[in-house]
Amino acid sequence: MNDIEKIVKDVTLTYEQKVLSLARYAENSVKVLNISDETQKLRDAGIICDLFEGNVPYRPRYILPDYEKFIKEGCKFLELASPTNIWEATTNLLIMYKHVPSITSMPVYIGNIDYLLEPFIVDEAEAKLAIRLFLTQLDRTITDSFCHGNLGPKPTRAAKIILEVERELENAIPNLTLKYSEETPTDLAIEAIKTALVTAKPSFANHKMFTEDLGNYGIASCYNGLHVGGGAHTLVRMRLSTLASTATDIDDFFNDKLPNAMQCMAEYINERIRYIVEESTFFETNFLVKEGFISKDRFTSMFGLVGLAEAVNILLKAENLEDKFGHCKKADDLGVRIMDFMENFINNFESKHCKVTNKRLLLHAQVGIGDDINISPGSRIPIGEEPELWKHLKQTARFHKYFPSGVGDIFPFEMNAMNNPEFILNIIQGAFREGMRYFSLYSSDADVIRITGYLVKKSEIEKLNRGEATLQDTVVLGQGQVQNGKVLERMIR
Repeated sequence: MNDIEKIVKDVTLTYEQKVLSLARYAENSVKVLNISDETQKLRDAGIICDLFEGNVPYRPRYILPDYEKFIKEGCKFLELASPTNIWEATTNLLIMYKHVPSITSMPVYIGNIDYLLEPFIVDEAEAKLAIRLFLTQLDRTITDSFCHGNLGPKPTRAAKIILEVERELENAIPNLTLKYSEETPTDLAIEAIKTALVTAKPSFANHKMFTEDLGNYGIASCYNGLHVGGGAHTLVRMRLSTLASTATDIDDFFNDKLPNAMQCMAEYINERIRYIVEESTFFETNFLVKEGFISKDRFTSMFGLVGLAEAVNILLKAENLEDKFGHCKKADDLGVRIMDFMENFINNFESKHCKVTNKRLLLHAQVGIGDDINISPGSRIPIGEEPELWKHLKQTARFHKYFPSGVGDIFPFEMNAMNNPEFILNIIQGAFREGMRYFSLYSSDADVIRITGYLVKKSEIEKLNRGEATLQDTVVLGQGQVQNGKVLERMIR
């Protein structure tokens, strides 16, 4: 049986998932990128990983349209006028989302949905019904949990309705983030925590930190901070742990292995960007560009990494040291040294099409994929090795400053934390004061859990384990992380 027939006959795939799988197969059947032999060796070794973006980049990986402009002005291409009531607003947004591409072929960013809907709330009962149907349709039609909406930081009636409805629905899609700042009232933050304990969303973003780094930003996909009206052409990641295992010692890692791999990967990122911008015709033909919902000058690209913890441990072991990342100053200082080195490289490497970030790429703490084994997402402490909470927060905060395009840590709490959400809010406030950029939580008893940055229902993973098809294609990614990444073994706080 050939590969195409395997896709067609796969009983765990829905029709839509088969169509996307066949399209990816076709895209990967040709090669159009100029890739050096040295870079290809690093790709073959699993050190450089392009996260299944395909051989022919024909659309940006992440797109963050200016939905406020869409609500105010409508869209000529979609023949939509600006909405006049809550029903038109939700319907128009659902139509728009259908036409926003991404690497998954589904929108990874759906806007600051509370701000978008707030002007149309007249009768709260009617608004709640409209929002309930809106969120239900998102969950059933955007079958990919990288779909991400934002709330806050200012309070709105829409935000409270959204949080209340999400608690009732317990859907995995859309992912949500509350932009948290001094403007965010305590009662809204408490409502967000109550909802997160049930549905693993929203996460909390350090609004001050993101704004200082990016200006007008949105949180897309897992926890990716990017510019509204733009996005990211591509995200390629480096498995630091795999790279560290090729080094003879720490000096070899810093003097040879790391700079060489970073140069190859950055050039590979630039090649992917070049093809999208200069050859794919996306920025010349797509209506989002023509009508000003996005601009190619507001796109950047992301230099991702995973396995910082394991890389540190491997390098220390090569020096016959048993210190571990997250548990001693020597190991954490080595992690900081690696990040300082990588940040310095990124600050001095030019990427001409990343105008919004001064022609520089952005570092990103990538969340991991299903076949990562003994490789922790981004700069996280490995699951099963977490220290007590206050130590964990102070340790992880040292690394969040390096990742303007996204980093995050996840903290499951016992269900009885629902009785004292103020306690969790105090933890988040303290973590942000320490320099954390992004904080996620859920309850150990919840069906919806945060896998690494995206959401999946445990009950859906169980269906897939039985060989049944599931509506969301991200369930298979969650299944891999549960099996290989010990997601269900996180320390319960």
